[in-house]
Amino acid sequence: MIPAKPLPTYLVQRFQGWHATSFVENEHWFKRLVNEGQRPRVMMISCCDSRVHATDMFGAEQGEFFLHRNIAAMVPPYQPDGQQHGTSAAVEYAVAALQVTNLVVMGHSSCGGVKGCYDMCSGNAPELEKPESFVGRWMDILRPGFENLPEGDEGERTVALEKEAVKVSLRNLMTFPFVSERVEDGRLNLHGVWNDIAAGEIHVYNPVADRFAAI
Repeated sequence: MIPAKPLPTYLVQRFQGWHATSFVENEHWFKRLVNEGQRPRVMMISCCDSRVHATDMFGAEQGEFFLHRNIAAMVPPYQPDGQQHGTSAAVEYAVAALQVTNLVVMGHSSCGGVKGCYDMCSGNAPELEKPESFVGRWMDILRPGFENLPEGDEGERTVALEKEAVKVSLRNLMTFPFVSERVEDGRLNLHGVWNDIAAGEIHVYNPVADRFAAI
């Protein structure tokens, strides 16, 4: 049985404050979102990291972004095996059902998931190699990216792997037929960005030049 515990007081108070201000002031907008349904223009795939807030950085209102968060903002390759795939389901719904026109994969600095993958691939995280490690098996998606890292110190290579994670996810997105079809006929655009948290910067990936540049 799930133990019954009250919701933390600070969460209750924050909700009540939001309801008394943001909700009351925009009540008609919320009703419109329900009555007309969601029509997001963008799907944003970002990390679960509590320091990363895509809606704040891009000034998105409710109903504007279809959001999906997971460890390290990874997208696995297309694998229609009848199993449960949360990220793949989110991509399918956003692209096929909601018909978003832009899909953004956003990585970030100091990513714990990417660092875990770096340590695992370097032989320094045996706990992540265990079959029962959900994080380890999820970060297996990034193993091909580790092989592409340039020489350098660990800090430089970790940042490079954070950016490589974005590129791996973009490549994997193109293995989904309903994604590649729409990209090729111009109905969908894929974008990769990397957020430098401390500097407050967004670096956008240019696939032609194969590099990230700050905007």
